[in-house]
Amino acid sequence: DHHVNYGSGSGLQDRVAFVQNDPGQHDASIRLADLQVSDTGTYQCRVKKNTVAVHEVIVTVQAEKPATPQCWSEGELIEGGSVLLRCYSR
Repeated sequence: DHHVNYGSGSGLQDRVAFVQNDPGQHDASIRLADLQVSDTGTYQCRVKKNTVAVHEVIVTVQAEKPATPQCWSEGELIEGGSVLLRCYSR
């Protein structure tokens, strides 16, 4: 129906917009700006022509970005050898 349903009291009205000006041109992608933890939830795309098709996407917004990973290699770096590349993040 060429509109976004924001739900009740979601605070999304000023932060959500269609990527293309006319979603009737087969692209109803939306952009969600200024993500907040409260934006975590299930989002639904409903396409209606003769029938209705629905697809849901689960979005989880983390409170802070992940810590910088610690990475290292184990083993000898020689031709024909094996090396184990390790990476860890809290």
